[in-house]
Amino acid sequence: MSPEEIRAAAEVHDELDPRYRDAVIESFLDKVGREIDARVDARLAQGAPQAPARPVKPRSEKSALPLAVVSLVFGIPLTAITVAAGPHPVGLPGLLVVWAAIAVINVAYNLGGQRRR
Repeated sequence: MSPEEIRAAAEVHDELDPRYRDAVIESFLDKVGREIDARVDARLAQGAPQAPARPVKPRSEKSALPLAVVSLVFGIPLTAITVAAGPHPVGLPGLLVVWAAIAVINVAYNLGGQRRR
């Protein structure tokens, strides 16, 4: 459809009595639908190649997101225990050990996943 046809339909819609507006909209949508159908038929007749399918991620490939969430779920309480729990809290050195261990586990998991690919 040309821009003139679209403008004309919009102008007629504004000028008509509300009872007839639905008919103008239905007519316009019918024309648009026929135009889309004609374009699709033309492309199918040309044998246009279809868009390539998105690659499917293999089921065996694991996501790092669950490990990151579990790391936070365990890391936060371990931080509290390390810094403040008991009569002899370990303090900053213990905190660094806990988070270093969590970081090493996450890095090893992600590097192992890259080697498998």
